[in-house]
Formats: sequence, C-alpha cells, structure tokens
Amino acid sequence: MRLSSRLPDFPWDTLSEAKATAAAHPDGIVDLSVGTPVDPTPRLAVEALAAAGDAHGYPTVWGTAQLRGAIIGYLEDRWSSVELTDESVLPVVGTKELVAWLPTLLGLGHGDTVVFPECAYPTYEVGAVTAGAKPCACDDPAAMPGDASLIWINSPANPSGRILSLDELRAFVAAARSRGAVLASDECYGEFAWDAEPYSVLDPRVNDGDLTGLLALHSLSKRSNAAGYRAGFVAGDPSLVQELVAVRKHLGMMVPAPVQAAMVAMLGDQHHVEQQRDRYLARRAVLRHALESAGFRIDDSEGSLYLWATRDEPCRETISWLARRGILAAPGDFYGPVAGRHVRLALTATDERIASAAARLIG
Repeated sequence: MRLSSRLPDFPWDTLSEAKATAAAHPDGIVDLSVGTPVDPTPRLAVEALAAAGDAHGYPTVWGTAQLRGAIIGYLEDRWSSVELTDESVLPVVGTKELVAWLPTLLGLGHGDTVVFPECAYPTYEVGAVTAGAKPCACDDPAAMPGDASLIWINSPANPSGRILSLDELRAFVAAARSRGAVLASDECYGEFAWDAEPYSVLDPRVNDGDLTGLLALHSLSKRSNAAGYRAGFVAGDPSLVQELVAVRKHLGMMVPAPVQAAMVAMLGDQHHVEQQRDRYLARRAVLRHALESAGFRIDDSEGSLYLWATRDEPCRETISWLARRGILAAPGDFYGPVAGRHVRLALTATDERIASAAARLIG
C-alpha cells in the first residue's frame, strides 16, 4: 500500500471554494488561514547567511560548535533550562520535519501508540501513521494509554493558543515517565504569549532537574520571521538527542551551513523578537476587537499567533460567512473532531490587511 493512501487528505485542499469566494472581494482577499510570517527576516540573519555562503563542504548533522553553544545559551537564558551540554541539543531542518519524523527516528511502529492533543496540529497524527504506530488523541495525563511510547504536548498551542500551566506540565511529565514514554514538547510559539506565562519542559520547575525522557522543540520560523530558512532545533535528554543524531547521520538530515550561521545570529539577539511581539500584539488587539464586535467569541488564545474564534455554529458555515467578506480562515475541523465549531485566524498578515479585515467585520 502506498504511504500517501494511509495519510489523511491535505486539509488546505478543502478550502479552494472559500478561497475563490474571498478572492472575489472588491478589496481583495485577506488570507488569515496560514501562519506564514509576512514581516522581514532580521537583517542580522540575512547578513550572516550571506557571509557563510562559501559553503563548499558538507555540514554536520549535529551542527557546528557555535550553533550548539547558541542553542544552549538561548535555552538557559530565555527558558530557564536546566544546565545543558552539547550532547543535549541538535539543529533540525525546520521543526515540522522533526514532528513528522520523530516516531520513525525513535524506531516506533506497530505496537506503539503516539499520543497528541485532541485539538492539535495535524502533523502529530501524520507522523504516527507514517511510522506505522497507532495515533491516539488524548488531553488527560491520567487517561493516557499504558502502551504510549511518545506523548506530544504543545504550549502555546496551535490552533487554540492555549498555554499549559506549570501543574499541567508536571502532570504530563509524570504520566510519560510512569509509562516509560518520551514526552515531546512543541514549544515553537513560546515567544508569543499574551495572557499567561509559558514554561518549557526543560525548566527544573517542570522536570525537577531531570531531563530523562524529555524533548523540547523550538523553531526560528515564527520567532525570527525565518520560515524560509527551515531552521529549528530539539533539546533535552542527551541519550535521546544522540540517538537522533546517530539515525539522522544515516539519512542525511543536515541543516545547511549558511542557515546554521544565520541561526547563531538570530539566537544571539532578542531585540528583533521583542519588535515582532509588538507587531503581533497590535494586530491581535485590532482583530480581536473586530471579531468580538461582529459577534464572535474568542476562546483560549492566551498565546501563539492565532485567534481561536467561534460563532457557535459548524465551522464550515463560519468559513463561508467570512469568505463572503473576503476573509479566509482555517476551519477547526482541520485540527480534530472536538474543534468543529471554531475557526483559526492568523495574525500573520500585514497591518493593512488586518485593518481591512477589521473594517469588513465591523462594517
């Protein structure tokens, strides 16, 4: 059987009709359906990339010593991580790649269960199916199946923007350890928290100073407007990280050397991140006010780059309502059956497009 036949349909393919309707609006489409950054990549990253352009040799899977040091410094300074070593960190070719391939890289397959949130980024399930493991949607640490081999958590969450509390994170750590499972924490939206404080699974307040069985994923795509660079990294239990290094060497999963140099520059600068936070916060205020004025309720949305909105109707009806106003959003049913009455609206549009959407909603 072809692998593609085992995978779900690519969800964005179902939006073609709504997209055509929105595109016919006299003022043009406002596409809030995807989280693709629209603001400039920091100049320091562009310059570092260009300066490293004479990349005639192969890069290493494990990354340069400079990059590993930059990752460690960022995690310890920004996320209060327990003390890390070079063996604890690994650059990856964008974190979607790692989300999709982690079950396979860990050797999971038939007889293993991969757990992920009930309302979740679809690639968690895709990764389980690709590996031949059993996918399982579950939000309750106490109810996790006993045969769970990999448990995904995501905070701030895509699509809902929910942020897990310290107690909730500790409960997931305990549940994973009691089952002998790996706990993988997707923290790619961590820099964008609005109404609650996010914690990393690497924080000793979460893990009691013990990284056993824990992995944290981070991305520079949103943090640094560098989605086109495909730059991310994973950190945590050194035995797990080195197992990933060993397998990825065989598979040629290497971050290009110029991108590694740009990552060092981006991770060493927090100023551009704060500037981007201010941009998103301003857009969030405009769009949230307009949605609420139009009769939407905003749920969760404590962090991330989205507003999780509902009109208390099936999400596809809401998608059509928005499309008639030239606005394209992501339907909640992309993210699981429990999300069928919500839509996700991204803040990753220009100020002008956000203002245009707001005017249409209020008008």
